[in-house]
Amino acid sequence: MALKCGIVGLPNVGKSTLFNSLTNAKAQAANFPFCTIEPNIGIITVPDDRLIALEKIVNPQRVVPTTVEIVDIAGLVKGASNNEGLGNKFLGNIRETDAIIHVLRCFEDENITHVDATVNPVRDKETIDTELQLKDLETIEGRIAKVQKIAQTGKDKNAQKSYEVMSRYKTALEQGLSARTVELKNEEETKIAKELFLLTNKPVLYVCNVDENSAAEGNVHVNAVKKAIEGENAELIVVAAATEADIAELESYEERLEFLEDLGLTESGLTKLIRSAYSLLNLETYFTAGEKEVRAWTYKKGMTAPQAAGVIHSDFERGFIRAEVIKYNDFIKFGSELAVKEAGKMAVEGKEYVVEDGDIMHFRFNV
Repeated sequence: MALKCGIVGLPNVGKSTLFNSLTNAKAQAANFPFCTIEPNIGIITVPDDRLIALEKIVNPQRVVPTTVEIVDIAGLVKGASNNEGLGNKFLGNIRETDAIIHVLRCFEDENITHVDATVNPVRDKETIDTELQLKDLETIEGRIAKVQKIAQTGKDKNAQKSYEVMSRYKTALEQGLSARTVELKNEEETKIAKELFLLTNKPVLYVCNVDENSAAEGNVHVNAVKKAIEGENAELIVVAAATEADIAELESYEERLEFLEDLGLTESGLTKLIRSAYSLLNLETYFTAGEKEVRAWTYKKGMTAPQAAGVIHSDFERGFIRAEVIKYNDFIKFGSELAVKEAGKMAVEGKEYVVEDGDIMHFRFNV
């Protein structure tokens, strides 16, 4: 399942710089608003040391990691919901993503202008939140008008339920709250909510963009953001985007690691972002391993074996018979699939098995 994240924020907060560091792409990064006129799209490989270990043991013809699609969306400004700046077009781009990466400027630099003159990431966050909420309110008001009359007749139960859910969203949005604050009661309401494609219902990862000296410990701006998002059920990471862009230019893994160690960091911003995005979206990874290919697959935490098989192909889920499962640590310990089998460590699982992160799986199916 392909993961798609959209990078948003005010102009000049470091969105394109972050995008460049993540994808090694060269989106224009300039000291003025709207330098990203079309959304830049980059595909980044999900770093996973387990793939490297499996490759050494299996020696396959190829290794296929999972990927994340990153969309760099031009800077929003106050009034974007009313088409100020380049608002509506970019709000539409956000609608297509699974999660929002909200970049906040948490660094001081007199050479880089701020659209509101001063650095205040909490204010900036509220500006973007308001624009997304207003756009969602516009969406809800348009949808609710279509079902209200039908719902009030009492004859269409589906229309009644949709009207009830949308009314709760409307109330929250009118109060300046995001759609994600509305608690849904059951799967039926969750399905209705998904069909609305509300911007503020998307999971949010806040990226506090700091200067190099604040990369390890953060700063007062980061602390203010942490306090502001308490109770939001969001993820937050601290990244020095300009520094990450420099690291991305280094040729070897060893050089990058040495650069990070000099800054007091144990992992790159890319690794932090991917890990946080997976956590935010409840995603995990299982593997398939054979002579032709060692491959990582992304799946939703809690999926059963047939559902996880469906990530590869719908036929695998439809015709699922069983799954042969090896735990990653056992594979590494015994050094081959044959040795795992001889040790009695390969499990044969049925339709009720819940896949675990790191499982090495072989699916048997018939269609």
